[in-house]
Amino acid sequence: MATSPKRRTKVAEPDTAQLIQWYRDMLRIRRFEEKAGQLYGMGLIGGFCHLYIGQEAVVIGMQSAAGPTDSVITSYRDHGQMLACGMDPKGVMAELTGRIGGYSKGKGGSMHMFSREKRFYGGHGIVGAQVPIGTGLGLAHQYTKDGGVCHVYLGDGALNQGQVYESFNMAALWKLPVVYVIENNKYAMGTSIERASAGGTELFKRGAAYGIPGEPVNGMNVIEVNEAATRALEHARSGQGPYILEMKTYRYRGHSMSDPAKYRTKEEVSRMREQHDPIDTLKATLLEMGAVDEAALKEIDREVKAVVSEAADFAQTSPEPDAAELWTDVLIEA
Repeated sequence: MATSPKRRTKVAEPDTAQLIQWYRDMLRIRRFEEKAGQLYGMGLIGGFCHLYIGQEAVVIGMQSAAGPTDSVITSYRDHGQMLACGMDPKGVMAELTGRIGGYSKGKGGSMHMFSREKRFYGGHGIVGAQVPIGTGLGLAHQYTKDGGVCHVYLGDGALNQGQVYESFNMAALWKLPVVYVIENNKYAMGTSIERASAGGTELFKRGAAYGIPGEPVNGMNVIEVNEAATRALEHARSGQGPYILEMKTYRYRGHSMSDPAKYRTKEEVSRMREQHDPIDTLKATLLEMGAVDEAALKEIDREVKAVVSEAADFAQTSPEPDAAELWTDVLIEA
């Protein structure tokens, strides 16, 4: 059994303004990803493109509990994390289209962009590779005593990589300030968790051998994610070592834009959309509270769409990088 935190953190109820902000933030990710899908279909985005549609509550719930010096690292399904960290949608979209105005000057694309200013360290295309790097970021937080925690995102498929458990061992041994966020969207690339995991489907227990506490979370509900994130981050920030959160979530699109997702039924996807959509769930809560009306929510949607449209326009008008850029950002003088 996975160990439990020594004390249960009492989490403050989010106020109306906070709930509305979460709704706006999740909707911005949803509309951005929808637009990215359109641009991919038009041939304006090359290479791989992994959309975050359906998983928005995970990163917004986590980031809303983050501290000012926390860092974030994730895999290739990374656009949601970028936007949640405060990266400019124009720079993100320009990077997707391979333009000079992108965060990596158009050379990284969908899977590889960074922002040291926003403490976002990628976007990594190798499955599980972000976990040891993120553990190293946790060591940096501990060494510099800046009070930060590294949020390390990984999927249910990446959890079976050996380097993940080497990282768990080191993080536990040195009590590093790291929260491992397992985004369990049930299918990895296309194989269900039941068929791929010999250790069972309770992924939050995977750190038990190292004494790392963990808990399952409804990753389709931003309020529940925020509550769990607050507990986990306090645990890591207080010097007690790493923590595991298994976010039970769901992606509506295929693994990437080239994946037809025939390994699951249309009825399953429709059921998740209709019964568990994170944005619709929060929308219903806001309406039930009387915090907003339909007109106000439609205005938020209009504002978000305008931001995304501006980002798409910028991405298409920003020039491609000059060929000389092949030789820049390769080495750094130390």
